[in-house]
Amino acid sequence: MPPARPLYIASDIYRRSSYGPGHPLAIPRVSTCTDLIRALGWLDPAQYHEAPLAGADEITRFHDPAYLAALRRAEATQTVSDADRERYRIGADGNPVYREMFRRPAISVGGVRLAARLVRDGGIAHCPGGGTHHGRPDRASGFCYLNDPVLGLFAWLDDGLTNIVYLDLDAHHGDGVQDAFAGDPRVLAISIHEAGRWPQTGAAEDRAGGSARNFPVPRGLNDTEHRVLMQRAVLPLIASRRPQAIMVQAGADSLEEDPLARLSLSNNAYWAAIAAVRRMAPRLVVLGGGGYNPYAVGRCWAGIWAVLNGLEVPERLPEAAERVLRGLVYHRAAGRNPPAHWFTTLRDAPREGDVRPEIERLAAMALKETLPA
Repeated sequence: MPPARPLYIASDIYRRSSYGPGHPLAIPRVSTCTDLIRALGWLDPAQYHEAPLAGADEITRFHDPAYLAALRRAEATQTVSDADRERYRIGADGNPVYREMFRRPAISVGGVRLAARLVRDGGIAHCPGGGTHHGRPDRASGFCYLNDPVLGLFAWLDDGLTNIVYLDLDAHHGDGVQDAFAGDPRVLAISIHEAGRWPQTGAAEDRAGGSARNFPVPRGLNDTEHRVLMQRAVLPLIASRRPQAIMVQAGADSLEEDPLARLSLSNNAYWAAIAAVRRMAPRLVVLGGGGYNPYAVGRCWAGIWAVLNGLEVPERLPEAAERVLRGLVYHRAAGRNPPAHWFTTLRDAPREGDVRPEIERLAAMALKETLPA
């Protein structure tokens, strides 16, 4: 029998772990989301599951054992050899050596695979510690050491599912997931991401052997444009496929307040997207991903949990939830004098706007493909 209510998978490792001073991931994200949810009274203990540390046999379902050994060495010694740095990109390209650099991603893998298993017979799970979609089989990439979405999708495939949709809402293209399933008819990877943004992949014409659909959007993407893409392109693509399961990577760096992208969504766009796909498959797992403003990320992901549970978001946060947000430290310029609504509300003001021709073209291209011949 499927779980009666959505399940929440997290770990305290995200509370005490940091990529190091000055790194974009030197901020609390999963712990902020979890603390907000608890402060709002939205998390029954029966819904909570601790993310386990994934075993080597699980991780090497996708990752090279030699790379896994290099990650373990770097964590144990807190150093990296020149050879390992060059070969595995550990300690390079924004992928630092830090105290939990193997355990943290291994727990992310364990959490996502647990989420997939818990909804094996149907249901919904939210695992905000997951979403490291850039990880490669044999190297670190884009702050991602292991690729937990890929390993979660493998858990479903190994259970016999043959029709899965992976939807990526992160501002950066989910290149690691797309490439892992290129040409595999069992997984359709759909990505809405900022055009021209690192990793410079995910062109509209890139179909990865028929297993991907990409929507590279211009800077300043607003809520109206996102809704048009969802309603005219993404949802019809999903509906035409009738998937057995959906995994959503809800990286929050498409929000206007994010420092590493130039899109202009409010968290309403994320919540609407999750609400729309929630009933389109019997199994749904929602992950985290990017997002480098702790106020914006925590509020967005907590609101996703509300959507998954059918809960009303209050206009004004209760005192306990406000204390969570007022306790954050954010060293970027925006954190020196945060606007009041970052403390007092969960929901952003909508960011509607005109629909530009680039968005119309992307939607029309997908619509043409989903219409019957």
